[in-house]
Amino acid sequence: MIKSQRTPVLNKETANREWIVLDAKGQTLGRLATQIADLLRGKNKSQFTPHVDCGDFVVLLNCADIVVTGSKLTDKFYYKHSGYPGGLKKTALKDVLAKHPDRVIFHAVKGMLPKTRLAARQILKLKVYAGDTHPHTAQKLTQVQVGKEI
Repeated sequence: MIKSQRTPVLNKETANREWIVLDAKGQTLGRLATQIADLLRGKNKSQFTPHVDCGDFVVLLNCADIVVTGSKLTDKFYYKHSGYPGGLKKTALKDVLAKHPDRVIFHAVKGMLPKTRLAARQILKLKVYAGDTHPHTAQKLTQVQVGKEI
């Protein structure tokens, strides 16, 4: 009798999650966000399963020092609406980076994840900090350079 070959399918218990530290100093916003989205989903792993949360935890440091190309600092806007007539408010990227640089990365990465309940759990594994200190020293952190094959 010939043994059939089967592809192993991960589940929540067998997923091997790691803690990865990235440094955002001098990195481009969009390119950094795509790499973080892939790490959160687990697409860098050989056992990637789309319907299982098998991605890693990502700790991002120095997000206040990201770089955007072109004239996005003044031309890119973030919109929110109160729900009332005339309630549209827009904020330039420059202003958001000055006040809350972590929200810029969070918003970019969230837009690159699928719009599902699974992605709502995956985005919670992203920890963004404006400086180079973080409270996750108890975890076994793996330092990874951005732009390298992860």
